[in-house]
Amino acid sequence: MEGQIKTQPVQLTKDDFVSDQMVKWCPGCGDHAILHSVEKVFPELGIPKENFVVVSGIGCSSRFPYYMNTYGIHGIHGRAAAIASGVKISNPELSVWMITGDGDCMAIGGNHFIHVLRRNLDINILLFNNKIYGLTKGQYSPTTPMGSVTKTSPQGTIEHPFNPGELVIGAQGTFFARVLDTNPKMMTDIFMDAARHKGTSLVEVLQNCVIFNNKVHDLITNKATKDDNTIILEEGKPMIFGKDNDKGIRLNGLALEVVRLGENGITEKDLLVHDPDHSDTGIQMMIAGMTPPAFPMALGVIRRVKQVTYEVLLENQIAHARETSPIKNMDDLLRSGNTWSVE
Repeated sequence: MEGQIKTQPVQLTKDDFVSDQMVKWCPGCGDHAILHSVEKVFPELGIPKENFVVVSGIGCSSRFPYYMNTYGIHGIHGRAAAIASGVKISNPELSVWMITGDGDCMAIGGNHFIHVLRRNLDINILLFNNKIYGLTKGQYSPTTPMGSVTKTSPQGTIEHPFNPGELVIGAQGTFFARVLDTNPKMMTDIFMDAARHKGTSLVEVLQNCVIFNNKVHDLITNKATKDDNTIILEEGKPMIFGKDNDKGIRLNGLALEVVRLGENGITEKDLLVHDPDHSDTGIQMMIAGMTPPAFPMALGVIRRVKQVTYEVLLENQIAHARETSPIKNMDDLLRSGNTWSVE
């Protein structure tokens, strides 16, 4: 099929994708777990090894191409989306993975970021979100919580942070999911879902920077608090969470509401049923925007809708132009339009 990645039975293992380069992330960094999950996913996709391309910008996350035994491009700050787009358009059969961070893609790369989502090329984006600039030693980023004291906000940042999920959905993204770096199995499963999606997939990985923003995600990763502050989304199932599975999310008018099962006659039938495939963005936008302590953080696939990819539309447009254009070669082009002779 035009514009689709061709797969075939390929006998590959994780070891085929392990690089011989020394991994230079800090001990305890969440990036290590993400790398191991990707190494597990690639051999399961049935794609020849030479058809993988890993593209990145600048930042701790953007060292990723060095640490994968594939073709790769370590780009420049904020420009990974532009490079990945060019690679995919040039050869639609490639499996293109863009690795970026919250600073790389939503600050200097913000414009490229929203437009690659809008265009819906068939590429996979992994957004490492540690809510800080780690590589440059602790400046606040576009996702840093308001009031945070950092190297560049000694009195506390006064900027309202981006919620990546809201940004993705607002840019007409067709796939958005969120995972924790502390849950390798879920990461692997979600990365597989993203790889199978035909279109731009964006997976936000809530990742811990042990040096400059340690425990920024503690409320949703700590064993003592995570059950009451996270909700694992399951397609077609009511939105239930809590340590005792006794809480839920329901739609009350035009807003979401946390309720407790059994109180005031509330049952599972009153709860919102998760539907990532619905084309309307309203509910999905609200789910993506849920944050503790008022709401649990939604984990899993939040949005997944079908839409023709950019490269398929482009290939079809080129084929149509070739069939219908009266200009078949350079000579036709030079003799077309307004021409005149000079005597």
